[in-house]
This record gives sequence, structure tokens and C-alpha cells, in this order.
Amino acid sequence: MSSKTFQVNQSYIDSEEKQQSLYKRTLMVVSISQIFGGAGLAAGITVGALLAQQMLGTNTYAGLPTALFTLGSAGAALLVGRLSQMFGRRTGLTTGFMLGGLGAIGVIIAAIVSNIFLLFISLLVYGAGTATNLQARYAGTDLASSKQRATAISLTMVFTTFGAVAGPNLVNVMGNVAVSIGVPSLAGPFILSAVAYILAGLVLFIMLRPDPLLIARTIEESKKVQNEKLHTAATEQVGNKKGIIAGATIMILTQIVMVAVMTMTPVHMMHHGHGLGEVGLVIGFHVGSMYLPSLVTGILVDKLGRTVMAVAAGITLLLAGIIAALAPGDSILLLVIALSLLGLGWNFGLISGTALIVDSTETSTRAKTQGTVDVLVALSGATGGVMSGMVVAGSSYATLSVGGGILALLLIPVMIWSIGSKNKTVN
Repeated sequence: MSSKTFQVNQSYIDSEEKQQSLYKRTLMVVSISQIFGGAGLAAGITVGALLAQQMLGTNTYAGLPTALFTLGSAGAALLVGRLSQMFGRRTGLTTGFMLGGLGAIGVIIAAIVSNIFLLFISLLVYGAGTATNLQARYAGTDLASSKQRATAISLTMVFTTFGAVAGPNLVNVMGNVAVSIGVPSLAGPFILSAVAYILAGLVLFIMLRPDPLLIARTIEESKKVQNEKLHTAATEQVGNKKGIIAGATIMILTQIVMVAVMTMTPVHMMHHGHGLGEVGLVIGFHVGSMYLPSLVTGILVDKLGRTVMAVAAGITLLLAGIIAALAPGDSILLLVIALSLLGLGWNFGLISGTALIVDSTETSTRAKTQGTVDVLVALSGATGGVMSGMVVAGSSYATLSVGGGILALLLIPVMIWSIGSKNKTVN
């Protein structure tokens, strides 16, 4: 570490005012990057399956883009977490977004030369953008106090909504742009994805200085030197492991349930004669409920606690499943309510689980742990999507919905176990 870097770090150790100032600045920078990241994510996903269908000439493998995209996201989550741990958030997040942009460019080239293998490889790399977009929520928490963490997470998620809503609405515009420059129209949204991801990476690379994770690590190490208590440290380490398991379980369960029900809802609606416009309306309410309540959710998680909101996630998802199962096939209103509750329950679970992971990790291992947990979350979403089709084929949409709701109730015993373990540790 250079003497200049040491002096910068020392100035933050000695000043809580400077720490809070950097915390607020980090939130602003990450939020700006999330607007671009959300646009890059949503625009590409909207037409990925359609592009594969067009290039392959069949519907059989149209689901492959989502599978490759998810697999790439899982691998990138691990990479971004490791890079962030070694070199700081700035390096990890910048690399992830740049890889996402590179993948989008690869998709465009694959569409131009009509090379399906290049398309699949590029979609794998493109998945890095999703993983990075998700992991960016952690950056705002590095310098946040325990009473600010959930609010910081939720703020970045709210800004993701702006890009996620704008992306799909620009699909037709980007298709026209693509055609005007000799690129297939379905590759147009990936032009937007490439630009958006690269801009997100540049925002972080240029503006995320000093690095919040490196500063937080320096502050934590300084406190340890001043107040070294071996017994306390050992006790906290046991509690941390329980918290990590609980936080990961919350996010994994809510992800499985949300993806499973969401994936089969359009199919269920089409079977009952609903058009694409009505499907889009229901899914639009669902996506809005996933992100827009975030700011209020973050405040509730910080005020009421992680446990209360995790239990609320389970109950909300159960209610969503029951309403979806009981809703008549021709009732748009009840499906809107059910899918809105599904998004809200996921929102409760993601923010409370994320906050618990941050609470339960030290800066020396935090980013690595966060990356590993996000791999499990990504894979659980893919599993939920695959299994949902099998459940509906073997039984019904109602069975899937109620089953998902019952699965979500496992969050309650998980939190009871977590609290009981914590109490035993303290005693």
C-alpha cells in the first residue's frame, strides 16, 4: 500500500463524517450504474428466446438462451465476488459489467453471421451482466451502519427498476435502429444492452473511488487492533455462520418460488385464451412489485428486523400461491393480485436475506461469501424454472402455485432455528 493510499484510508478511519459522506456518494454512484445495468438486463432477455427461435427455425430449443444466461450469471457471480474480495468492488463490478457488454456484442455478431454456436457462447458471457447487476446491491452496504443496510440495498434496487422498465419499451425502437444499419431487428435490443452494460462499468470504474469495500476493510482491521478480544471473535464467528445459512436460505427459497410461479403464469394464461397484451399486463405488475416497493421494504427491514420481514415473505408468497390457484382462468384481476403479491414476497425475501448476509460477514471475506451465495440464488432460480414446467405437466398450475406457497413457509422454521442458534451462542 502506497503512503498516499494509507493516508487516504487513515483519514476515513479517523472521521465518521467522512465515512458517512463516502457511504452516500457510493450509493449515488451505484444507483446510477444500476439504471444502465437494468436496461442492459431487461432489453436482452425480452428477445433472447425469439432470436434463438429465429436462428434455429424451431421452438424446441428456444428456452436455451435463458438456461445459458442463468448459467453464465452463476459463474460470473463467483468471479465478481472473488475479484471484489481481492481488489475491491470497483474492479469486480467493472469487470462483470464489461463482460456483459462483450457478451451482448457477441450476440449481435452471431445474429449478423447467423452462427448459433457463437450466439450460445455469447449468451453465456452476457449473463455476467445480470450477476453484476445483482451484486452491485452489496456495494452500498459496505460503509452502512447495521440500521442503514437494508435501506441501502433497497435504494439500489429501486434505481434498477428505471432501467428494467425502459429496456423492454425500447425493443421496437432498437429493432428499427438495427435494421437501419444492416443488423437483424431482433439483435437490436442487444445493441442497447452492450451500450448500457459498458456505461454501467465505466460509471463504476471512474466514480467508485475510493473503493468502499477496501475502506470498510481498513476500518474493521483498525477496530480489531484496538479492541482485540479473542473469545468474542470466536463467538461472533459461530453466529456468523448461522446468519449466512439463514440469509442464503431466505433468498434461495423465495427465488425458487417466485421463478416457478412466474414462469408458468403466461403459459397458464395462454391456455385460457388470454392474449399477449393481457399476459404483459400481469407480468408488468409482477415486475413492478418486485422492485418498486424496495425503498419501503428496506426501511421496514431496518426498523422491524430481518426475522420479521423474512417471515412476512413466506406468508406473502403463500397468499400469492393460494390466490393464483383459486383464481378462475378468465380473471385478470385475481392474477394481477396474485403475481403482485408474488413479486412483493420475493422483494421482502431478497432484501431481508441480503441484509442478513451483510450482517453476518466480515469485510475480510464478505465479497467472496456474497458471490458464492448469489451463485446458489441463480442456480435455484434456474431449478425453479425447469421444475415448474414438470409440475404443471404432471399436475396443474394450481398445484404448482399452492406447492410454491407451502415451500415458502419453510422460511418460518429457518428463522426460528437461526434465532435459537443465536440465543444458544449468546448464552
